[in-house]
Amino acid sequence: DLDSGIDSLKTAQRQLKVYRQAVLKWAFEGKLTAQWREEQQRQGKLESADTLLAKIKAERSKRYQKELGIWQAEVEAWEANGKEGKKPRKPRKFNEPKITVEELPDLPKGWQWVFPEDICSPEDYSLAIGPFGSNLRVQDYRDSGKPLVFVRHITKGDFNLDPKYVDEEKFEELKPHAIQPLDLLVTKMGDPPGDCEIYPIGREKAIITADCLKFRVWSDYVNRKLYKYCINSNLIKKQLGLITQGVAQKKISLERFKSLKFPLPSTTEQERIVEEIESRLSICDRLEADIETNLKKAEALRQSILKQAFEGKLVPQDPNDEPASMLLERIRAEREAAKGSGKAKTRAKGKKKKPQPDEQTQLDLST
Repeated sequence: DLDSGIDSLKTAQRQLKVYRQAVLKWAFEGKLTAQWREEQQRQGKLESADTLLAKIKAERSKRYQKELGIWQAEVEAWEANGKEGKKPRKPRKFNEPKITVEELPDLPKGWQWVFPEDICSPEDYSLAIGPFGSNLRVQDYRDSGKPLVFVRHITKGDFNLDPKYVDEEKFEELKPHAIQPLDLLVTKMGDPPGDCEIYPIGREKAIITADCLKFRVWSDYVNRKLYKYCINSNLIKKQLGLITQGVAQKKISLERFKSLKFPLPSTTEQERIVEEIESRLSICDRLEADIETNLKKAEALRQSILKQAFEGKLVPQDPNDEPASMLLERIRAEREAAKGSGKAKTRAKGKKKKPQPDEQTQLDLST
């Protein structure tokens, strides 16, 4: 009965995982907000993704022009100073990636497909991977200082797990790989890779390690929770599986990650989708916690059953039953009789052979 109950609990666990993915699938197909979206569009209250993208591009261009002006002033100052020191670095101009949608599913009206670069923060190194192995070695680890983030922290969602650190000097050297609270962190390895977690508020800046990837979204226009769920959904997992086909070790590079296509709804609908997802997944969380509790109770019950069994409490005691002492006496008598029979056979053959340990064991077991 207990085994049957445990099987039912484990089946429910598996079904909850399927349901989670179904919720995310509906979310990124626009089904969770279909009725709400139609009502908003009817009232003319909903901004399209095209309009949102135009705003993002305009703001990028404005920032670039501002950074370009600052750079030109710095270059003039550098030249006036006899070109002493390194020449100021020219700001990088954003090159809009071109997207093809032939192989992608249809999106709801008003949504748009985008690349990670379309929605990442305009800050430098908003999309970055961890340092190469030679740039961060085990010898660099310290017991205190600036924290390191490993794959285990992302997959477990626990950033206190077996902490490692680097000193301030190493942290400054690895600044391009630094993360801050609310960055999206993605694992580069797996089958497929791409587990995603948000670096929690309240934690200090850290350095991601080699098998991690940082994705800092532009929070003025993009809801980071939505894209955490998106990266963890089968929509992105399927894309990751396709771009790592034929690769012996399932691993995504930064360039491969940049080739992913994300759905982009309006900012208002992004928030609404997150609410719809979390209202459903919170029920899953409670059910999973209950199942986990009951599985632990089942294991405790199993031990309790065995304890009762060997304390004689599972079977009613019958005073007419043969006592164990008589059973033991019969076993001893049978054993002695078997030994005597063995000696008689040895004498009949004219040999006095001492049983070897394995032969003695076999005799006892057969008895």
